[in-house]
Formats: sequence, structure tokens, C-alpha cells
Amino acid sequence: MRKRIVILGAGTGGTLVANRLRRLYPEDAAEIVVVDQDDEHVYQPGLLFVPFGLAEPSEIVRPRRRQLHRGIVFRQTPIDRVDLGAQQVHLEDGTVLGYDVLVVATGSVLLPQETEGLTGPGWMDTVFTFYSPEGAAALHGALERFESGRLVVNVVDMPIKCPVAPLEFSFLADWYFRQRGIRDRVELTYVTPLDAAFTKPVAARTLSGLLADKGIELVTEFNTGSVDGSAGRLISYDEREVGFELAVVVPLHGGAEYVGRSPGLGDELGFVVVDQHTLQASAAPNVFAIGDAAGVPTSKAGSVTHFEGEILVDNIGRFLAGRPLDASFDGHTNCFIETGFGKALLIDFNYDTEPLPGHYPAAVGLPLLKQSRLNHLGKLMFQWFYWHGLLPGHDIPGVGAAMPSHGKARPPA
Repeated sequence: MRKRIVILGAGTGGTLVANRLRRLYPEDAAEIVVVDQDDEHVYQPGLLFVPFGLAEPSEIVRPRRRQLHRGIVFRQTPIDRVDLGAQQVHLEDGTVLGYDVLVVATGSVLLPQETEGLTGPGWMDTVFTFYSPEGAAALHGALERFESGRLVVNVVDMPIKCPVAPLEFSFLADWYFRQRGIRDRVELTYVTPLDAAFTKPVAARTLSGLLADKGIELVTEFNTGSVDGSAGRLISYDEREVGFELAVVVPLHGGAEYVGRSPGLGDELGFVVVDQHTLQASAAPNVFAIGDAAGVPTSKAGSVTHFEGEILVDNIGRFLAGRPLDASFDGHTNCFIETGFGKALLIDFNYDTEPLPGHYPAAVGLPLLKQSRLNHLGKLMFQWFYWHGLLPGHDIPGVGAAMPSHGKARPPA
């Protein structure tokens, strides 16, 4: 019998899963339906470069439907809710889609309204975010006008998309103001709710050292309770304050709104609870989640989605065939971290192994936890690979879902 696989979200995860499934199943064996509320697919790593004039918003946005292989149905309409008991997705236009398998790939959404004052006076004037195309473009103009004072980069709370992006922004801001010849008139401060620059100790030491070397102040364990744009103040819940002339804020993130209207589907933040190794949802055996929508204990990053996709598609096939699922996803993550001046470093880790020095993907490869021109070029090249390799669902020789252990310098026991 022909099966219907419904995929909610046509971002990174939804697109690559749909394309991989289309190659796996002929059209007479499976109908694949992808649903999204708009037709704008944003290459999100490119948002980092827009404020510094290194990319244009138009260069990083493409139509969603054009990224999907022929034979995939694309429905452009918001999602109202999922009825797990009836195995149906209700769309806002009144359409009801039954499914044999459901994949939740609607990512995470920005919730700036959840922080008191963030979208009040000063919003898009002295307070910005670069986590949206509109915000990144507006911030570009603000940076061009900025001549002196304190620029604060603030992460409101975790989890967020691409946890290293705010650090990258800080490093690029240092480069940007040095290029303009006004770095001595600009104070840079990185404000985080974490107790260090990053969640993993070895990487945190490296990144904290980079902040110090570049003269960027690090403020830790700062839980932003409110933003006073008029007075230029971040105020924590314990009443500490950090002043600013320009604030770059990464707002609270949550799951898509419809998840909260779908009883049993998500947790209190709107993310889908899944088995962290199979990506099967705890809500129902024929529901899976991928990417930022999945509540797994690893970074919400594009690389994670890429590695998850390989396991997830295999597990959908196993589920439909009545076979045991593959529980091999290990939380593999890697991230290029731009550090300015044409250099970047690379981190590679999983659930059990933190970022370590060495090389990726083997003993000869890209340097890990070390600034290099090669890593910078790798980050720039990734945009081409994203559109032409990752989204179409191609396998990359030598780069699989499992984190490689070769080439890493492990600390002594």
C-alpha cells in the first residue's frame, strides 16, 4: 500500500529528509508531502556575515519549493495543530492531512517578546538581533553608523540556533572595527548565561582565550531579565546591569507555535521529545523529529541536522518495514567558528566527546581548535555545499553521521 509521509517544515532538515526519501521510495510506494508557511529558505549561517557587509540578504535566501526534488508535494500554508490520536495534521487553510509517518522539522523560532523590554524602545534602533534577515540587514546600517561606545553581544538564554554564532559575531566585530580604524574607541563585551564562553570545557578555554586576546570582555552567568533600550541597559534577574550604546541580542528560542497546540507532541519549550539515538518521538512510534525541532542534548546547528538525516531516513524505512530502529546517532556536531582576519577554527564533538584538538575528519585534514586560513575557506565553501550537497541529500564520502575518533588528541585519563 502507498504510504504518506508528511514532513512539517521545509528548512534544512525537512528538505534533506524529503529529498533522501524521494530517492529511496518511488512515487507509487510513498507520497511525500512537505508543509511550510512561506517559500523563503534562508541559509542561516550567512546571516552572520550580513551585518558586516560580507553578504547580502538576497544572496542567502532561495525559494523552498525549488530545493525539493520532483515528485515531492509542497504545501505553503501555516500549520494549525497535529492530532496524534487521529494521525492527522490540520492546516490553517482547513486542509487535513492524514499520515503514516510524520516528521517534525519546523526548527526553532525567535521569541524576543518573552524578554521584558526587548522589543520596546530602542528595538531596531540601538537594540538588534542578527538571527533574522531583517534584523541582520538593519544591524548592518547600525554598525556603519557606530563610531564609539560599548557594543554588547548578549545571549538571553539557551538553547539557541548555532551556539557559536554570537561568539563569531564578537570576533568579527573586533576585526570590523579594526578595519575601520576605530577599535580603540569601541568597547566590546560578550554577555552569556553560561558559566564560561562555551558549554564544553576544552573549547571554552580556547574561546575564552580568544576573547581575551582580542580585548573582548566576558561576562558570565548573566541571566537577562529585561532590556532597557532607552537607557541602554541589560538587567539580569539578580539585578546586575550591563550598559551599552549598541546591543546585539540573541533572543530566547522556542519550538514552533503549533507544537504547543498539539497535545503530547512537545515539551514546555515546544521542542519534540525524541530518543536521542533513533530520533523517534516519545509521543508516537510513527513520529520523528530532526534538527532544531528535536529535543536532543546537542547543539542546534546545521551539521547536526545533516548527520541526523542519514539516521532518520534509514529509521523511517525500518519503521515502515517493521524492523528495529537504528540507535546509532551519537550527537555528532561540527562547527566552523569565524575568528576574523580571514581565519576560523573548527570544533567536532558528540554526546560523549567534547571538542578536542587534532584534525578532522582524520589525522590529515582540517585543524581542530586552531585558527587557520583553511578553516575560514572551509566555512565559505560550505555555502555552496549546503545548496548543492546537503539539501539535495547527497552522501559525502568520508563524512558520515558517526563522529570520527581518528586524528583527535585525547587528554590523558
